Amino acid sequence: MKKYLSAFLALCLLCLLAAGCSGKDAAHADAGTRGSSPSSGDFDVDLTALSSTMVYAEVYNMLTKPDNYIGKTVRMSGPYYASYFDETGLYYHYVVIEDASECCQQGLEFIWDGDHTYPEDYPKEKTKIEVSGVFGKYDELGKTYYYLAVDDLSVMN
Repeated sequence: MKKYLSAFLALCLLCLLAAGCSGKDAAHADAGTRGSSPSSGDFDVDLTALSSTMVYAEVYNMLTKPDNYIGKTVRMSGPYYASYFDETGLYYHYVVIEDASECCQQGLEFIWDGDHTYPEDYPKEKTKIEVSGVFGKYDELGKTYYYLAVDDLSVMN
């Protein structure tokens, strides 16, 4: 029985992945991974233009192979969250990328360029925002962290 259940789940996963790459979403997926610069409105990775399945796949790639994204322009949207870390005495800011089933959410850190003070200049927690900027990395406390250097943050309706 377990063998049949495993085969059924594998088939369901393949169907889900195929559905995420078909029709209109396939065109968006292709267009969302090409671009030149954020000033022209094009992005190397535009998570806002992808289906939920493709967003999950792209974010998974960003987290498992982050060095492939260094220097790329990225646009994403999702709820905003902040977190205070006692060891550094700093607040860290995140966009939470949600998938369709809301089972596999992932927060991506962003650093907002310019002179912004928390909490005055930041949206309230759980507010849906859209950010765009350049993917980068930094070292802190002996670890490497990946983030989006955001040059544009807007609150969505």
